[in-house]
Amino acid sequence: MTALTQDKFLPSGMVQYQPDYLAPNQAQDLMATLQATLAWSQKPIRLFGREVMQPRLVAFYADDGVSYRYSGLTWCGQGWPQSLWTLKQQIERDSGERFNSVLCNRYRDGADSMGWHADNEPELGQSPVIASLSLGGERRFMLKPRRPEHGSTVTYALQSGSLLIMAGDLQHHWLHQVPKTKRAVNERINLTFRWIQAR
Repeated sequence: MTALTQDKFLPSGMVQYQPDYLAPNQAQDLMATLQATLAWSQKPIRLFGREVMQPRLVAFYADDGVSYRYSGLTWCGQGWPQSLWTLKQQIERDSGERFNSVLCNRYRDGADSMGWHADNEPELGQSPVIASLSLGGERRFMLKPRRPEHGSTVTYALQSGSLLIMAGDLQHHWLHQVPKTKRAVNERINLTFRWIQAR
């Protein structure tokens, strides 16, 4: 296992990346389990004043009573499947952070994507820490600054079993996306662990 690298993003954001956080066989087995057992759905969201279908499948799990709202959708936690609970505990132990929810995204092919955005909803707190675990096909993860003096676009190639952690004030000053691609890519599952504050 390689060491966790740390990149700084002005003004005071931070990204930590470990390409082989999970062993290949562990990542493959976990992906197969999540494909078969999670409650995947595709729901309409509001973007720029109009309703469109999410360009990916989504599932949400969290502690009982924890809810998360974005793009006009509200997700409510009703506990954890054992596979995600075990992984959450592992990432908490290794990162020193605490998480009470996970937003799961399933990219079926290169047409599934996530556009430019920041995870800056009020319930995530002032400086949220988000741990993102990737399984399956490699996809590009891009960050760009809201202001050009803070830097230029940065791209990570997120491979299966990798862990990327966003922290500091990154969500205030940087946007991120998983763009569409015309290349042939394998299905990918992305698990984003976060702490959601009570409203």
